Amino acid sequence: MRIIAGQFRSRTLQAPAGLGTRPTSDRLRETLFNVLAPRIQGAAFLDLYAGSGAVGIEALSRGAASVAFVERAPAALAMLRANLARLGVNLGFRIHPVSVGGWLRRGQAGPGPGTKPSSKQAPGLSEAFDLVFLDPPYDATAEYAATLGLLGGDAGGLLNAGALVIAEHRGKGGGQVRLEERYGQLERMRLLEQGDAALSFFTRRAMPALE
Repeated sequence: MRIIAGQFRSRTLQAPAGLGTRPTSDRLRETLFNVLAPRIQGAAFLDLYAGSGAVGIEALSRGAASVAFVERAPAALAMLRANLARLGVNLGFRIHPVSVGGWLRRGQAGPGPGTKPSSKQAPGLSEAFDLVFLDPPYDATAEYAATLGLLGGDAGGLLNAGALVIAEHRGKGGGQVRLEERYGQLERMRLLEQGDAALSFFTRRAMPALE
């Protein structure tokens, strides 16, 4: 894997061996960030099921103000930390070594860059994001529904006004994972397919004005 553009352009990244993680391909990552280009500068970016961190690191390279990585697999966490260290990145990120569902439900946020959230911190959502990317295992249909459901519901406070939520999933060429058009307040606005993979873009529906 390589970083496609920005501060760390052409620098290589490593991914854990085996089939436990599936890194987003360079080509799909380029497609994703071509769409996000007008929004990425200065954005708060959330990388769920972060794996080796390729997507979140690409966001940092392209000018995101901050990235929160959520990943619980020990091998992936080790590679994520190694990739950040190899690039000399020591500011502008947080790593949450917990499950995505657990983190969204608890609304944990760490006390500083690259550190584990403090157990003394009061519960509640204390971070908000402009861009959220999620890439669970393609066959984990329940993970898609649960995560998008939380972001469209109880964890909606994580989303700034106008935020985009992007899910990577299997496209028609790979036995398509079917996502719903709506998850609570999240509504799909765009679907991009590329080979065996697809990207679904969601945004929160505007709440009707009170009379």
